[in-house]
Amino acid sequence: MFEKIRSDFWYDLINSPVTVVSLIVIVLMVTACAFAPVFAPHTPFDPATISILDNNLPPVWEQGSDPRFLLGTDLQGRDVLSAMLYGGRISLLVGLGAVALSVFIGMTVGLVAGYFGGLTDSVLMRIAEIQFAFPPILIALLFNGFLKASLPAGVFAKASVGIMILAIGLAGWVQFARIVRASVLVQRGQDYVTACHAIGLPTLTIILRHITPNILGPVLVFAMLQIAVAIVTEATLSFLGLGTPLTQPSLGALIQIGSQYLFSGIWWVVVFPGVMLLVMVVVFNLVADWVRDYLNPRLR
Repeated sequence: MFEKIRSDFWYDLINSPVTVVSLIVIVLMVTACAFAPVFAPHTPFDPATISILDNNLPPVWEQGSDPRFLLGTDLQGRDVLSAMLYGGRISLLVGLGAVALSVFIGMTVGLVAGYFGGLTDSVLMRIAEIQFAFPPILIALLFNGFLKASLPAGVFAKASVGIMILAIGLAGWVQFARIVRASVLVQRGQDYVTACHAIGLPTLTIILRHITPNILGPVLVFAMLQIAVAIVTEATLSFLGLGTPLTQPSLGALIQIGSQYLFSGIWWVVVFPGVMLLVMVVVFNLVADWVRDYLNPRLR
């Protein structure tokens, strides 16, 4: 059976060239960003390696360029390609970390609410519905802004990535909880759950070992989609000045910095980080669409 599942998986994957290309792009991006100190041609945020004389250099195919800087430099003389790799690392870390936190909280709440029902279900779902009434970006904005105003500047700067993960993760758990709860309500009435009760298995064992594996499909698909949403949310907060500090900017912060000089002819400072952010979001969405179709039995 497992051999058939594996063969179906690879057959469906190979017959979807868009998904294959998207996965290759994701692997290349994650590898390049994760090992930015290795792949980046320069260290863009080390003052000792930056020269103001190299500022505003265009990409290598433009007149007046320098072959040391493939995608040009910004106003401070920082290499745009290197800044994108370091910034992409932060964007990916925040996106993946925030979704992981949302999945953990959402699955915990959804499993408890769906399995036990009654007053527990009502209380947890009312809390979820209250939070669901507010846009996630607004919750993340308020939470991040509150901590930025409350904490000393030095503390906030050092913990900015963790704060972003916490803010976006806490803003996105509700939808996971609703998905998990709905799936658990269906599963808890199945014969295998009744059999587990009949043989006296502990509640925690039933939930974790028997119900949870049967509800992971929808969670996985939605998590893939939410990675792109979390990356965009982080970019939005950074663009508004509430994200990571300028000493370690994400893609959103790089776009915000470059947007100030867009109409002065220095287009590459904002266009290339914007293109990278766009590609990052699109490929995650494309892979999520394929996973959704693959796990949908009606399409098989």
